[in-house]
Amino acid sequence: MTRGADYRERNIVSNGSQGRLRIWGRANSVNVQKVLWCLRELDLVYERIDAGMAFGRNHEPDYLAMNPNGRVPTLVDSDFVLWESNSIMRYLVLTYAEGSPIYPQAPKLRAGVDRWLDWTLSTLQPVDRPVFWALVRTPVEQRDMKAIQKDADAEAVQWRIVDAQLATRRFIEGDDFTLADIALGAYARRWFGVEGVSKPHLAHLERWFGQFAGRAGFKQFVAPPMS
Repeated sequence: MTRGADYRERNIVSNGSQGRLRIWGRANSVNVQKVLWCLRELDLVYERIDAGMAFGRNHEPDYLAMNPNGRVPTLVDSDFVLWESNSIMRYLVLTYAEGSPIYPQAPKLRAGVDRWLDWTLSTLQPVDRPVFWALVRTPVEQRDMKAIQKDADAEAVQWRIVDAQLATRRFIEGDDFTLADIALGAYARRWFGVEGVSKPHLAHLERWFGQFAGRAGFKQFVAPPMS
């Protein structure tokens, strides 16, 4: 299904996945980054195949047979196929690391994590996308800075919610790092990384985000220059 070695990336570590895991998606997609970060946290073997945007593939029949949305990422685990990044992260924990505090078993804690996973895609992603695309993927001469600042102000409203949540917590749902931190952390990297707009100082958010600098998955997949 691949076009050659240049389409592949391997994470060579040891775990019970035995190399069955395959991730389709380009490395500069925030939703792919979340999954790759999760895989690194769980120390799982996987293979990544570029798809989407400049790489194409995601609208070809073989890909659409796996993921009719034509988006990335898509997970293939032997004969099981799953799309939607947050669902993929949940599946990875439940299948290969059940009991891990990264996705807590206690109903109330898990519900809290799930709430933030849902909120990230339903509320945060829609306000993040126009700012990111305008400041990272749009040529300078084509940018409407007045409109971009308006979009940044709308995104800031949502980050204030996260900042308030972190006022009394080390991580999003308490003392333990969870999938909620991965999902929000990947978007926070974009928020802190874009330049040219005015953004509020959010001390709790900045303190929380600073904790990711030493995490291998964040450094490898999320911290590199945005594109």
